[in-house]
Amino acid sequence: MTASAESLLRPTQVVRETAPAKVNLWLEITGRRADGYHLLDSLVVFADAADTLEARAAESFSLDITGPFAPTLRGEPREANLVSRAVEAFCRVTGRTPALSITLTKTLPVAAGLGGGSADAAATLRLLERLQGTRLPESIRRNLALELGADVPACLENRPLHMTGIGEQLALLPDLPDLQMLLVNPGVPVSTGAIFRLLAPPWSEAPEHPPGSGDADTLLEVLSKRRNDLEAPACTLAPEIAQTLGALRRTEGCALARMSGSGATCFAIYRNHGERAQAAEALRQRYPNWWIA
Repeated sequence: MTASAESLLRPTQVVRETAPAKVNLWLEITGRRADGYHLLDSLVVFADAADTLEARAAESFSLDITGPFAPTLRGEPREANLVSRAVEAFCRVTGRTPALSITLTKTLPVAAGLGGGSADAAATLRLLERLQGTRLPESIRRNLALELGADVPACLENRPLHMTGIGEQLALLPDLPDLQMLLVNPGVPVSTGAIFRLLAPPWSEAPEHPPGSGDADTLLEVLSKRRNDLEAPACTLAPEIAQTLGALRRTEGCALARMSGSGATCFAIYRNHGERAQAAEALRQRYPNWWIA
């Protein structure tokens, strides 16, 4: 790898990469390690809703953040942003110089249980791999992602998967049936650390076998038997989450409503596009300040 990443970009060329929202269809806490990290079992899918990264040729690395949720991130130091950290980590292991300009369009809520920052970091790694024209060796790729955050390896895969361990053990799954899903965030901050501090044994006992494929009804039946163990403590800290879940469950055609990750984003699944569209319109009229996708 002798050419630098920026040499693969023509002066007027723009390379784009999406960072889809990560949705935990279930998230069960199965134990806690001696070092304090919690063990989990989760079925993860990725939504159409996504942040977007654009890379352009430049003399040195720069990061610009735009989009409706950009103000939340603009106050943090550049080196704290996961996109910047992903660029620096990638260049460290490849020996490349980070001479490009990246624009992050932030359309996903921040700290919302959708893995937004992790998705951005993973999208950055995918983008840089495209620029260098080759994929990193799998072990280096996975370790680099895990260094950036527990959710980054899953977001790097960007496809349905079964997540265990502290989030680093991933089993890729066959494509699941398309789900008509609504994502809703009431706009309240939730501290992941505070939620985990409320957790206590007994822990959940996950089934031995990972989820299989099937039609939408089969998947809904499987999902109905699982849960998000972070949902109850999150509702204690932020009652708006319980309000959001109640509003989703009252929409016509809602087959399942649950919180994703550590919240505050919740999702609802519908059996057809019409029911989902009708629910989205009803919620937008009643709760105009909620983020709905």
